[in-house]
Amino acid sequence: MAQQKTSMPVIKQVNIKADTTSIVSFGAKGDGVSMNTESINKAIAAVSQKGGGVVLIPGGLWLTGPIELKSNVNLHLKRDALLQFTDDFNQYKLVEGNWEGQPAWRNQSPISGTDLQNIAITGSGIIDGNGGAWRMVKRDKLTESQWKKLTTSGGLVSEDGKMWYPSEKTFKGSKTKNAGVVAAGQSAADLQSIKDFLRPNLLVLTNCKQILLEGVTFQNSPAWNLHPLLCEDLTLRNLQVKNPWFAQNGDGVDVESCKNVLIEGSTFDVGDDGICIKSGRDEAGRKRGKPTENVIIRNNVVYHAHGGFVVGSEMSGGAKNIWVYDCSFIGTDIGIRFKTTRGRGGVVEDIYINNINMIDIPGEAILFDMYYAAVDPIVLAGEKREAIKTVVVPVTEATPQFKNIYIKDVVANGAEKAIFVRGLPEMNIKDIYLENVTIQAKKGVEIIEGTGIYLKNVNVITDDTNPVVKIQNGNNINFNGFKYKDGSALLFDITGEKTKAVKVSGTNVSQAKKQSNIGTEVAKKALEISK
Repeated sequence: MAQQKTSMPVIKQVNIKADTTSIVSFGAKGDGVSMNTESINKAIAAVSQKGGGVVLIPGGLWLTGPIELKSNVNLHLKRDALLQFTDDFNQYKLVEGNWEGQPAWRNQSPISGTDLQNIAITGSGIIDGNGGAWRMVKRDKLTESQWKKLTTSGGLVSEDGKMWYPSEKTFKGSKTKNAGVVAAGQSAADLQSIKDFLRPNLLVLTNCKQILLEGVTFQNSPAWNLHPLLCEDLTLRNLQVKNPWFAQNGDGVDVESCKNVLIEGSTFDVGDDGICIKSGRDEAGRKRGKPTENVIIRNNVVYHAHGGFVVGSEMSGGAKNIWVYDCSFIGTDIGIRFKTTRGRGGVVEDIYINNINMIDIPGEAILFDMYYAAVDPIVLAGEKREAIKTVVVPVTEATPQFKNIYIKDVVANGAEKAIFVRGLPEMNIKDIYLENVTIQAKKGVEIIEGTGIYLKNVNVITDDTNPVVKIQNGNNINFNGFKYKDGSALLFDITGEKTKAVKVSGTNVSQAKKQSNIGTEVAKKALEISK
């Protein structure tokens, strides 16, 4: 295993006064009926203006509209405090923000802060985004009784009967190309007819420094749960982050173009990616030019999600110096997931992952894919998808790169496929190191357009053993101490005229009924086996 190139970062922590002010002293009522937007925001502003301190949300059901954080304030929720955001969309004004890596108009986030310093949300209470009022829902993701209950509650159903929309504005927005993307001369008034479609993320912090989110439950977000953007010195500790599994864009946390980040001791159970690294999309992300870097992710558990630990697909500003360790992924669609596509650009490099446990992964345990198509990772019943058509295009600044990624000490029990690597013909995925990995899966290893892929002490126990390993246009693919199921039908299936230097050592190739199947277009010496 190659050594890491940089040392782990030190994340600066908040330092906020213990002086405490209750929102009740500003007229707030926890009766589930009174609207507390003004009281909470006044409390936050007053505490910030006097030099900072704690704004206390005591026990009760606190109904509110959007809350704006201020510097030097810790918003603290008692255990029996439930802060719920209203489903009255009129309380949320349209603002210029960011959506999936691009400047975009969105409804104001339930909780937001911009250009702040030394801020926190702590305690053991619950923050609920009332996301069910905002989200459209796919028919295929609900039971018959759930679907009936939803469709009789209001809203409208698409002509094909496959999607429910909460309102006409949501439906119209779904049919509008580039809905909400900021355009010259556009104002909020121009978007009123699709306003409901422009769902906010539950918590958005932009260009803030020294942030602590600790102990709180964030749940039921309209779109993403937690979205720190262009932030520095961010700590997420002992959080519960939850969404229904069918929640559209219901990501757990999306760390975008941030520096010095610690995510630890937290649990995610969401509707899209769990812990996700981003840095802007396409030209807008490249122009911003801010990678997500110096990140530590440790001692976390991810239950349902499209991926446990994820990079991309909006990674146009790059990602580097990221450590992920001592985590468990349970039932995530994909375990460790790297995704991008042509047009993104950006370089993802120097990622160190170790001590990961996974069970019941419906898709790939470990995946690198440069053909991301913005669809669910698991094909739904009856859904048809076209096969990837391989074409070579010129390398430009819009060509993404994955390289120098180190994955060690991984155990996965139950996956559709153990390891999948698919690069671009013009830009292979490069220098991936896998060591001490044991995966029980239906299918084994597939490497397409990969260069410098190293598998040391990797054990794949597969149901489908024909083949165990499939390589197409791979270069410098190394198997050292590779283990597989005794009696497998075919060990290596090697195709692609660019395939060369597939090196196998320390491996008992005689356990397979057939050692290799090599395509006629492959050079005769492409497969090299040594003791």
